[in-house]
Amino acid sequence: MTMIGMPSTPNRRSADRQIGNGITFSSAHHFLLPDQQDAVKLAEQATAPLSVIMQVTKRCDFDCVFCSETSQMRDPTLEQLDIVRANLAGVSRVFLSGGEPLLRRDLPDIVDIFGDFIIGLPTNATRGVDMAPRLAGKVAFVNIGFDGPRAIFSRVRGDYDKAMSGVKAMIDCGLPVSLSAVVLRSTLHGLPYLLQIADVFDAGKLKLILPLRKGNALGLAEDEFISVEEAKDAFDRLIELRTTHNWRPAVRMTPWTEQTEGHMIVIEPNGNAQAWPVYDESDLFLRLGNVLEEPISAIWDRYPYKVNHYAKYLGRTIQTSGRTAS
Repeated sequence: MTMIGMPSTPNRRSADRQIGNGITFSSAHHFLLPDQQDAVKLAEQATAPLSVIMQVTKRCDFDCVFCSETSQMRDPTLEQLDIVRANLAGVSRVFLSGGEPLLRRDLPDIVDIFGDFIIGLPTNATRGVDMAPRLAGKVAFVNIGFDGPRAIFSRVRGDYDKAMSGVKAMIDCGLPVSLSAVVLRSTLHGLPYLLQIADVFDAGKLKLILPLRKGNALGLAEDEFISVEEAKDAFDRLIELRTTHNWRPAVRMTPWTEQTEGHMIVIEPNGNAQAWPVYDESDLFLRLGNVLEEPISAIWDRYPYKVNHYAKYLGRTIQTSGRTAS
């Protein structure tokens, strides 16, 4: 306990990990590369992506106003996921994503299947009370969708109190956490409060993303989509406040530019590997292959966004600010 009677916050940060080729996976839950090293050269020499997103379900218990999901698919079986695992040889990090992955009661078994990778777990945390004890010690970090204080969160995402209960359960179980938020014009004013919340959670980072015109986001007012220049201005103001208040989480913001197009590789529940987002594709997906049928190295060979992938994940084409030392 602290002197004012509040429970002290345990240090949940994971240790830095050396990936190879000078790349580190940091305690702030992202990849780092010394400035003097060439991300483009690494991308050209690589035989596999740094990171992939594996959708273990398309189901979700929220209906976020910015959600880009449009299709429903059957959940992959454990046997299918084990095939995917074998075909992801060479990848460093796997996001076990959704939908909402915590809706799968067998998620701890899925985590065990992918145990040789750095595992990130994106979640809305609503099932955190039940699932956190079963995930403790098994994932590198939990990436919680959290868009601001109560009024903002409730308007754009869903049940604030249920999510907060899940976040607290994850923290109590020692799971390292980061936060991510989709930035709308109507939520810009909440960013300083969100960074303070991340600091209270001892989060490794706060990841900020601009919305994409797909799914529920097609129903957003046009004014909700801020420009890249406005996003950079908002980021700069937030970093000024971060310095003023000594908030510790790293902050990263991804704008949708030519340099970040297609940087993600999303594997859908049916095994289809997609480059995302690809702006001239109607659904923003570019089909690359299927990891139930071939290894990721074969898919990587014909992936047209290798440089964008490496440059983004190594922080060269996005807005970044590192974690403050404690």
